[in-house]
Amino acid sequence: MVCRVEVEIRAAVGKVWSLLTDAEAFPRWNSTVTRIEGQIREGARLRIHVPGTTRTFTPTVSDFVPDAHMTWGDGVAPLFKGVRTFQLRPTGVGTTLFYMEERFAGVIFALVKGAMPDFAPIFKQYASDLKQAAER
Repeated sequence: MVCRVEVEIRAAVGKVWSLLTDAEAFPRWNSTVTRIEGQIREGARLRIHVPGTTRTFTPTVSDFVPDAHMTWGDGVAPLFKGVRTFQLRPTGVGTTLFYMEERFAGVIFALVKGAMPDFAPIFKQYASDLKQAAER
């Protein structure tokens, strides 16, 4: 299963990146996250809390290239693995193209995918929140 979202943001890449990598400030601009514990940097293990559930997500940050892209991965392949990729691309006209994708796979995923929520509205809200915050 793959979910993705893309939005053009009227802000420089550096401003968008600073929002995406400031764990403490995340809940101030992102309505899909109530708290992030840890630092968003290469090799860090995060504890992410989201509204509507008591479950804590614990991805590890990898492929961290400032102002360009990063990946958050959680789970154990081949059982269940979720990998979220963030990409920023400057457009050359003062805006930034933000792209986020999450891929779910694994033996257990095949059994539970019907019980998983529809991530499309959550991803759209995430991108909208980021756009609003960066364009302020």
